[in-house]
Amino acid sequence: MKKNDLVAAVAAKANCSKKQADEALNYVLEAITDALVAGEKVSITGFGTFEVRDRPAKQCKNPRTGEIMTTKPCKALAFKAGKTLKDSVNPEQ
Repeated sequence: MKKNDLVAAVAAKANCSKKQADEALNYVLEAITDALVAGEKVSITGFGTFEVRDRPAKQCKNPRTGEIMTTKPCKALAFKAGKTLKDSVNPEQ
């Protein structure tokens, strides 16, 4: 599903225009992005949690040359699905 498909689905469920649904989706995504940039965790009950995790520097080996290299520390985005979402995807468990 691409963004246009998501906008159409939201517009159909909310009984509003695609333009209104697109604006609402953009505001939601912007709010989530702003919170993550500020270092906050975003929890949506029943759906999941978005957060930024710090990855430390580590040593790894270049498989082509065998050279030992050190990666830079960085921030990584993480998503953990909530119980309701997990149960919707895997109803048998």
